Amino acid sequence: MKILVATNNRSKLLEMARLFNIEGLELVLPADLGLKDFDVEETGQSYYENAALKAAAFARASGMSALADDSGLEVDALNGEPGLYSKRYAGENATDAYRISYLLKKLENVTQENRTARFIALLALASPDGTIIEHEQGTCEGRIGFAPTGNNGFGYDPIFLPIVVADNHSMADLSNEGKDLISHRGNAARKLAPFLRKYIEES
Repeated sequence: MKILVATNNRSKLLEMARLFNIEGLELVLPADLGLKDFDVEETGQSYYENAALKAAAFARASGMSALADDSGLEVDALNGEPGLYSKRYAGENATDAYRISYLLKKLENVTQENRTARFIALLALASPDGTIIEHEQGTCEGRIGFAPTGNNGFGYDPIFLPIVVADNHSMADLSNEGKDLISHRGNAARKLAPFLRKYIEES
């Protein structure tokens, strides 16, 4: 069964493919279906609302089931910012490197013990008619480092230090397999997997 991943981020598709290693499942990108320029404005007021908006819109546009993710980094010292606006926090067209620099600048006077943060991911699955049929949320607790480390991952991974990882390693220091075991998206995917497996079997 083919399921559309509602993103144009190929790194996220590869991560989803690892997380949902389910027999009979093939994940595809919008570009694979001629929907490269199709996009959805994230106007929701929660991770669920944004994920649901994307899943429903991409499902209706493609006529197939769609899986969408909305995720964010919440930093306690910044009252939960950047949160829902993690991707756009430093400007609409900012690079990952600039987003990281921008966030670190805001935290330059914050001590190590006060740099607590968490990644949150919400996964929503829509049927071909755009109905949201299941969703799950996952989190990963940690803190923000003082400088980026590691070459793996994407987004804010190089400055996020998960509390379950020793020696101040960032998410970007981990292997793909290591990240999947502890990440917010990994936790959400493990909750969603039983439903998705049954959905594929019944389809």
